Amino acid sequence: MTEPLRAAIRAAMPAARADLERLIRIPSVAFPGFPSEPVRAAADATREILAAAGYQGARLIEIPGGQPAVYAEIPPPPGAPTVLLYAHYDVQPAGDWPEAFTPVERDGRLRGRGAADDKAGIIMHALAARAYDGRPPVGIKVIVEGEEETGASRLEATLSDYRDLLRADAIVVADAGNWKLGVPTLTTTLRGVVKAVVEVRALEKAVHSGLFGGPAPDALIALVKMLSALYDDEGNTVLPGLAREPWEGLDYPEEEFRRQAGVLPGVALAGSGTLSEQLWTSPSAAIIGLDAPRVEGAGNALVPAARAAIALRIPPRQDPQEAFHLLAQHLRAVAPWQVQVDIRCEGVGAGFAVDTAAPAFAAARRALERAYGQPAVLMGSGGSIPLIPALAAAFPGAAIVLWGVEDPEAGIHGPNEGVDLAELERMALAEALFLEELAAAS
Repeated sequence: MTEPLRAAIRAAMPAARADLERLIRIPSVAFPGFPSEPVRAAADATREILAAAGYQGARLIEIPGGQPAVYAEIPPPPGAPTVLLYAHYDVQPAGDWPEAFTPVERDGRLRGRGAADDKAGIIMHALAARAYDGRPPVGIKVIVEGEEETGASRLEATLSDYRDLLRADAIVVADAGNWKLGVPTLTTTLRGVVKAVVEVRALEKAVHSGLFGGPAPDALIALVKMLSALYDDEGNTVLPGLAREPWEGLDYPEEEFRRQAGVLPGVALAGSGTLSEQLWTSPSAAIIGLDAPRVEGAGNALVPAARAAIALRIPPRQDPQEAFHLLAQHLRAVAPWQVQVDIRCEGVGAGFAVDTAAPAFAAARRALERAYGQPAVLMGSGGSIPLIPALAAAFPGAAIVLWGVEDPEAGIHGPNEGVDLAELERMALAEALFLEELAAAS
């Protein structure tokens, strides 16, 4: 019944757009230092949107020490499976975007902070229920959390408290997207992440570079040498004991990657192997912060202490605690001149690999092909979603589907973020068809 569902979703799009605009207007930034009132207002709005779409028992779940989650459900018909749908209503700060919370449409995109990441996920779940007039062929549970962007999800930490409430046969996480606008895509791998800070100390104080330079060790030079030892001559991240994993799926075209990444003309790409393997199943270290003297006004002195923040992306199946141990061990091993080295872990997130042989995954592929009229492609993600491994551990028998509306042009976390409205409509149809396919497969 593809066409009746397509017609139902198309008819519901004006109301869905109004709901999304309502959510965008709420500055639901859950980071410390921001007001909590808008976050709760977004939770209340999400609850009302789900209830209006036909979900029952829509309510807030108070998360101890955190922001509330929103829960709603539609009980399954007799003998039918149940699917858990996930999204989040919190957003990144506005930054230098003064109109971040004023929705505006340009070039087919509804723009505003959270339009794509991830308030459109909420609307997608609402549209899927509306397509069946609140009576889908399977049971649905929806959980929408309110602090995913902070990297300190208390829902993840307290997931065991809600195991019975959230138990399902399949889980759909609407916090990803198509690799290219209009090309149906399933994400099958997520890299994990290790965040660490390394500090090097060499001198009691800054001393004159002319009087002492040469034999006196410079902490910044030592740190630079240590950081450079994270890479080989081709630019691959190399840590003894940390290996790549093979990739089977989409072959990322270099021209497309260079355009999306904004690589300057004439600049070569780093690393070896396919781009897909480098991006989705290989380790990658980024130096995301450096404490050292500024160039402007720099004194003519040796640096006594320096530190760097490192974000290490790790293969999907790599244990993040082990990866931190390998990182610390390697940095200490290459530290020159017996400088003092302190390395601390600032946080970890496990990666994940989807079970692509699960019947629910096959149902998702069929649903995408029906919605888009072309076969789905498989891609990975260089980022991580820590809640997914937690969900997999809590519900080991539930297959996980990872998709959404965040195409590369959506600009998530950046200025001028926006969701393509036609893509939202297509993905809502795919989700509605997935419910049908899941029922047929049970």
